[in-house]
Amino acid sequence: MKNLLIFSIIPVLLLVSCSKELDQTPISSATSETFYATTDDFMQGINAVYASLADYPDRQLNLSETRSDNLYAVSQGGVRDWEGINDLQNTIASNPYVSEAWSTNYNGIFRANTLLDQLDKNGNVLASPALKTRLEAEARFLRAFFYFDLVRWFGEVPLTDHALTGAEAVKIPRSPVADIYQLIISDLEFAITNLPESYDQGDKGRATKYAAEGILAAVYMARSGPTYQIKGPGIDSNEWALALPLLNDIIGSGQYALLPDYSSVFSYSNEDNAEVIFDIQYATGFNPVVGGSFPALLVPNGYFQSLGQNVSATTNIRPVSNDLYHSYASNDLRKDASIHAGYVTNGIPENRPFFTKYLDITKIPTNMNDWPINFIVLRYADILLRKAECILHGANGTQADADNLVNKVRQRAGLAPISHVTLPQLMEERRKEFAAEGLRWHDLVRSGTIATVMSAWIANDDVQHQIQPFSPNDIIYPIPQSELDIVHGLYSQNPGY
Repeated sequence: MKNLLIFSIIPVLLLVSCSKELDQTPISSATSETFYATTDDFMQGINAVYASLADYPDRQLNLSETRSDNLYAVSQGGVRDWEGINDLQNTIASNPYVSEAWSTNYNGIFRANTLLDQLDKNGNVLASPALKTRLEAEARFLRAFFYFDLVRWFGEVPLTDHALTGAEAVKIPRSPVADIYQLIISDLEFAITNLPESYDQGDKGRATKYAAEGILAAVYMARSGPTYQIKGPGIDSNEWALALPLLNDIIGSGQYALLPDYSSVFSYSNEDNAEVIFDIQYATGFNPVVGGSFPALLVPNGYFQSLGQNVSATTNIRPVSNDLYHSYASNDLRKDASIHAGYVTNGIPENRPFFTKYLDITKIPTNMNDWPINFIVLRYADILLRKAECILHGANGTQADADNLVNKVRQRAGLAPISHVTLPQLMEERRKEFAAEGLRWHDLVRSGTIATVMSAWIANDDVQHQIQPFSPNDIIYPIPQSELDIVHGLYSQNPGY
């Protein structure tokens, strides 16, 4: 049964402006001053902030998974939006996936800032001071979440902690990455202190203390990555020891555990399971649509046709790379749970594999943007492997501790334990564990291996010779051309584009 958060978002979507600009109008046709007059108004306001997460899974698949060595998504035509992402082209400033990452995150930031402003002005109408504090913590968690997504995609971005008018927004320059991180860390620390450890069923999907700890640990680890001599997410801060206690607190809470069966983590009948720390909630069959499109995003339409389904899905295949496909051990249970090997349509075989991790062919909706399954942003296996990573980088713990954490994940996958795990081995374990979950590009950037891994992969997998040589400038994306055109000279383009 879906929780009440999904259904409370439905009326919000009827109120929220469909504009994608930084200078959004408030969530009502009335001014925010008059809209935020009751507890219900504030609950609609925070749900509107959560609604800005709806496109997050697609973004990770389009910008992280497709950018990485996990997919070989090129063709001789080279005309599809994802191909410039996969090809490492330097002419993608107008790419719709890049523009979406900027505009949707800022849409969420605007909504969070509007709510925070109104909590300061009108928060006394709320049922209790405790609810006011919790709503502030949720909004600050989400604002930090959106800014963390932005800094990993674009590096320096405009920074604001209050709602802006259009006239104000076009005067805000890009801020240094260090300043953006300062706001992110402050917001997440407040969230950790003031969010509950869990919610009743009706509020499942809201941010918890442990979700905030997990994201803050990810922030410290991203900051600890190398700079690559660009203004990107890594600042070589060596904060692995700051991430470790946050991860330990999640592990020590006793609220989460690895499920015995890998595929059951992503089962439609097992949502909000013991492995889920934070997810984005979806439901099917409502108007307006509150389902997700990500389960079928990397699945070609021909596969559905081979099943006798007359649906409109992705026309062309984005194949799993040969390198990833052949990296799984023969007994690795994660391979079949994540990847489909091929199909036959109208007597024509398609032998290239593709991701089907979140696909349940018994639950195919009429509208391919209306799948009911939740998208897991943060799960327990990630916490265990992140702890091992911190230990291998010198945080408190032993090699045996790191080995034990990695082997817990490997055991579930049906694999034998290994000893003296190295960082490259850990990254390969993460690659297979989180395939099709949108983590690969961020993992490569943080690990410092992105240049060697991507260059070797291009040499081995690029049979059509479409992918450009890897450059550190490829780590972050260009500022969208539409943003550069608003006020000429306000932003400078990222190097390499």
